[in-house]
Order: sequence, then structure tokens, then C-alpha cells
Amino acid sequence: MIFGKIWTVVSPSVGIPLFLGAVAVTSFSVHLALVNNTTWIKAYHNGAGAKPAAVAMAAAAPPIEAPVKK
Repeated sequence: MIFGKIWTVVSPSVGIPLFLGAVAVTSFSVHLALVNNTTWIKAYHNGAGAKPAAVAMAAAAPPIEAPVKK
């Protein structure tokens, strides 16, 4: 172990739960930020699946207008 001497300063019964708690809090905050700052995650969690690429492209494209005859 590279940092094996840390356990002479911090007891493993304190350090390990503290480390795992910090990982859990960080993970929760990242996931909360993603849910609050994106629209597609909320839609996905509410059951709206991803649209196929062809449908998404067709919906985003402007309508084609017929040429005007003079």
C-alpha cells in the first residue's frame, strides 16, 4: 500500500467510513446536479424513451415547401 502510514495517524475505524461517506456524498451531489440541470434525464426517468435518430432528425428539420410557379 502506497499510503500505509496514514493509518498510524487516522484509525481505520474512523478513516474508512469517512472515506466511503465522502464518496457517497460526492456521488449523490453529482447525480442531483445532473437531474436538476438536464431535461433528458427527467424525461427518461418519467418513462419517455429516446426517439430513434430518424424521427428526431425529421422533427428537427424545417418543413419542405413546394416551389412557387410563376
